Amino acid sequence: MSWRTVVVSSQAKLDCKMGYMVVRALETKRVLLDEIAIVIIENPAVSITGCLIEAFISKKIKVIFCDSQRNPMAELAAYCGSHDSSAKIRTQAAWKQNIKDSVWREIVSEKIRLQADFLSDTAHEKEAELLRSYLSQSASSDVVNREGHAAKVYFNALFGRGFTRSAENAINAALNYGYSLILSAFNREITANGYLTQLGIFHCSMFNHFNLGSDLMEPYRIIVDRLVYEMVPNKFSKEEKQSLWLLLDLHVHIDGTKQTVLNAIKMYTRSVLDAINDEDVSLIKFYKLI
Repeated sequence: MSWRTVVVSSQAKLDCKMGYMVVRALETKRVLLDEIAIVIIENPAVSITGCLIEAFISKKIKVIFCDSQRNPMAELAAYCGSHDSSAKIRTQAAWKQNIKDSVWREIVSEKIRLQADFLSDTAHEKEAELLRSYLSQSASSDVVNREGHAAKVYFNALFGRGFTRSAENAINAALNYGYSLILSAFNREITANGYLTQLGIFHCSMFNHFNLGSDLMEPYRIIVDRLVYEMVPNKFSKEEKQSLWLLLDLHVHIDGTKQTVLNAIKMYTRSVLDAINDEDVSLIKFYKLI
């Protein structure tokens, strides 16, 4: 099972040889491809051979490319990730609206529940109780409204009443960077299961290539929020990014087992897809913090 997150931060040439990714820089290093889950190319001066790109795709390794500021800007995505992708895409396009609404309600409710738990853990009990009150408003038509109100209460409690997600500051930079890593992990699993990332259950922007990943990742945002809250960054540089690289290796409980966040994403993604296809929201497997 792949588990490594490999970060290439200096100028190098990446090649493939004998089942290994070979990194040729000031010194040459090798990493077994079967162990790699995600590769982050932080330096635009990195070059990659075609044979390594082919190996990345065949082994379903997610590759994230960063710009000159070392912020994620693109990723490598295969046209298909499963032998029966055509059948699954037809099924995905025909998902019924009522089951999509039900699954989205479950996802948003779990996100708000995790936000409330985090607020309780950080001694914001009044705000936590307010978020829990939103959970009783379970009508599908109210999901978007509940999520928006909850987000405002949540972020203002954690980072101050003047905090907004649109501001340019170190906290938002850290949040966005962590969210991008989580999103890429979800996109990897969606593609590996043979589905399109563009066709979401709630997100439907024509400009978003990752609508389904944006849907599924919502409860996992809180893992990033906790790390950034503990970090309290007043700048966002290499040190802060390195702290966030570890988030996929953290452990959570899911389906009665202890798993890394990366493995939990894999199990949860499959369970949501099964829930939609079988029209049974009870199949969804949410994680619990350890």
